[in-house]
Amino acid sequence: MTKNTPNLQSAPTAPSPTTGPLVVAPVYDGLCTFEFSIVAEIFGLHRPEMGPGWYRFASAAIEPGPLRAHGGLRVSCDGDASLLEQADLIVMAGWKGAQVPVPDGLSQRLRVAWQRGARLASICSGAFVLAATGLLDGKRAATHWRYAKALQARHPSVEVDASVLYAEGDRVYTSAGSAAGMDLMLHIVRSDFGVDAANSVARRLVMPPHRSGGQAQFIERPVPQDGDQRLVQLLEQVRTDLQAPWTVDQMASRVAMSPRTFLRRFVELTGQSPGQWVVAERVEHAKRLLEGSALSVERIATEVGLGSLQALRHHFQQQLGLSPREYRGMFGR
Repeated sequence: MTKNTPNLQSAPTAPSPTTGPLVVAPVYDGLCTFEFSIVAEIFGLHRPEMGPGWYRFASAAIEPGPLRAHGGLRVSCDGDASLLEQADLIVMAGWKGAQVPVPDGLSQRLRVAWQRGARLASICSGAFVLAATGLLDGKRAATHWRYAKALQARHPSVEVDASVLYAEGDRVYTSAGSAAGMDLMLHIVRSDFGVDAANSVARRLVMPPHRSGGQAQFIERPVPQDGDQRLVQLLEQVRTDLQAPWTVDQMASRVAMSPRTFLRRFVELTGQSPGQWVVAERVEHAKRLLEGSALSVERIATEVGLGSLQALRHHFQQQLGLSPREYRGMFGR
């Protein structure tokens, strides 16, 4: 890693007193303010307790100004895109949108940086920029769950995982929706400087050094509106009576189909088997009860048709990576 002081062409701040890895955040017109602030807070804040080997930080304008950020802010950067040539870690803090093409020049600069040994990271929609370099092909990648399908469609060679907070592989890191960027940045700190350093930064941020689960607990599960209306109506019926022992034969009978035809049509509509879908809906209802009611976890297990606390725990852990009590602690009123 280079330890040279970056050539800041119009530096608004004093030179960094540290000599550690240089972290550069590319800045573009329409900058995602929150995502950029995560990078600046973790890597750019003066932390004398970390010693002289702590990170250096710089912002790099990757297109001509004037540059704006969300919230009506005008942005002045430490330097231009040439700063990427000196970076040890480049963090793409979001992007202009899932449908906005990534300039070839930016992709090339990022590939060159990676080839010389730099690490690349992204927060939220910044994964579209890293995917455009080709460096995520054949690798697992994370992004906000709302962008996962678009990212997969645009870059079919990337293994998009909509359930995790972050993913890494071969010096390329991606994270899920905005706040998950803090989880990834803390993971990088932990890898570079150890657990104590990551815990110290997390305390300053007033957040846990490691969050349980992934982003599955945040994903909305809408009712399908297209397809055979008999099936759509059945889904609504099941949702209103989750305590009932819904079997394939029973559901098929409700929509006047043979079990074989019903199974095929159900998977076409929902992408899941009937058993998988019913369990997911029971977990979803349990989430709402954990968020907004004072019912005991045991009572909730009965209310949603899972029958036992053990079953509820099993399905929560399997689908969300959390226990019911952990979920209530995070989202309950």
